Amino acid sequence: MIEYRNLRVALLGGGSVGAQVARLLLEQKEELANRVGAGLDLVGILVRDVNAERTVDLPQELFTTDAESLILGADVVIELIGGLEPARSYILMAINSGADVVTANKALLAAHGPELFEAADHVGAQLNYEAAVAGAIPIVRPLRDSLAGDQVNRILGIVNGTTNFILDRMDVAGDTLEEALAVATELGYAEADPTADIGGYDAAQKAAILASLAFHTTVPLASVYREGITSVTPEQIESARKAGYVVKLLAICERLVDEEGRAGVSARVYPAMVPRSHPLAAVHGANNAVFVEAEAAGSLMFYGAGAGGVETASAVLGDLVSLARRHVAGGPGFAASSHADLPVFDIGSVTTRYAVTLEVADEPGVLATIASVFADHHVSLALVEQSMTPAQPGTASHAPVSSTATLVIGTHEATEAALAATVNDLAANPVVTQVASVLRVEGV
Repeated sequence: MIEYRNLRVALLGGGSVGAQVARLLLEQKEELANRVGAGLDLVGILVRDVNAERTVDLPQELFTTDAESLILGADVVIELIGGLEPARSYILMAINSGADVVTANKALLAAHGPELFEAADHVGAQLNYEAAVAGAIPIVRPLRDSLAGDQVNRILGIVNGTTNFILDRMDVAGDTLEEALAVATELGYAEADPTADIGGYDAAQKAAILASLAFHTTVPLASVYREGITSVTPEQIESARKAGYVVKLLAICERLVDEEGRAGVSARVYPAMVPRSHPLAAVHGANNAVFVEAEAAGSLMFYGAGAGGVETASAVLGDLVSLARRHVAGGPGFAASSHADLPVFDIGSVTTRYAVTLEVADEPGVLATIASVFADHHVSLALVEQSMTPAQPGTASHAPVSSTATLVIGTHEATEAALAATVNDLAANPVVTQVASVLRVEGV
C-alpha cells in the first residue's frame, strides 16, 4: 500500500514531447504510482496559449501561462520548452525552490550545464537529462551509473537522426544531399531551417554532454570541434562504398595523450568513413546509436529511435520515476562529477586515419612528388588508387589537350595537425589540380 504523499509534477511545455509526457502520466497514473511508491500528480502544463488547438486530448484545466506559480508549487519540474531562455531561469527557479528537475534541453545543458548542476548540488536537488541525448536511447544512466566503476575511453555516436537519414539516402538511394534533405523535410525529420542538424550544431551539443559525463570533466560547447555534412558529395559516398565504407556524421568523445605525455580529452563532430563491418554502419534511417569503448566492459552499443514525441517521452518518464523514487527513499540528489578536470585538447592533437582525394596532372613523377609531400609531414600512406578523368582543353587558344588523374590516398594514423599541413602543401603543389576531398576514417 502506498503511504508516501503524492508528488506534485509541473510540466513546462505542451509540444509534441510534452503532450505525450502528460498523456502517459495521466493514463499510467496507477502503474507509475506502484513503481515509485507514491502517486504522481500532474498539477499543470505551462504553455503560451491555453486555448490553442492540440493534437493530444488533455484536460483543459491543466494548462496555464503562470510559470512562477506552477514551478513554486511543484516537487518535480519537467522542462520541455527548449532554448536557453526562459528555460534556464525556470530551471534555476525550480532548483532554488527545492524541486528536482527533468530536462530534455541539450542546448541549455551544453551552454549552462555546470551552472545548473552546481545550483542543484548546492541545495541537494537532482537534475536528470536522459532525453537530452539520443532521444529514447538510454545512454546517460549507463554512463553515469552502470559504467561508474569503469573507465570510458571512447564514444562514437550517431546522435542526429536527420543527418543519418540524409547520408543513408545518399548511400542507399543515390540521392544528392539536396534531394535527401527534401525527403527528410517532407517526412518531418528535418526542420524548415535544417542548419542545426546538417551544420553539426545539434550533434556538437550532444557531444559536449556525453564527453562531460563520460570523462568526469567539464567540456564546454566551444571546445567541441564541429563540421557538418553540407560538403559531403555523392562522389565521396560512392568512393567510400567501393572501398567498403559508409559515411556517417559522428560525435566522437575520446581520451587522448598528447605529444608531451599529458592526458586529456577530445570532443568532435564530423562526417567520417566507417567500415561496413562496424555496428554503426548498420544504423539506417533516422535512428541513433552510441558505441562505447570501456576499459573493462569492452565495446557496448546502444541503438534506437533518436527522436519522436512518444519515444522521447519514454526517456523523460524514466528520469521522473528515478527522481520520484529518490523522494520516497529520502536523501539529497547526487551531483554531476567533474572531479577529473582533464584538459580539452583541440583538433590538432587528434590522431586518426584519412582518405584524401586529389585531382593531379597525369604525367611521370607525380606519384613520387605526392608521396614526398606526405613524407615531409610524417604521414604514412596505406594505399593509393588511381583513375583517369576525361581530358580537358588547355587554357591557351592553341594549347594541347591536358589529361588529369584522380588519386584516392588512404593514410595510416596521423595527427590532424600533420594532415592539415600536408593538405595545405598539396593544394599549393603545381602537380595538384585540386584537393577534391578529405574524409576521416573512424572505427577501424
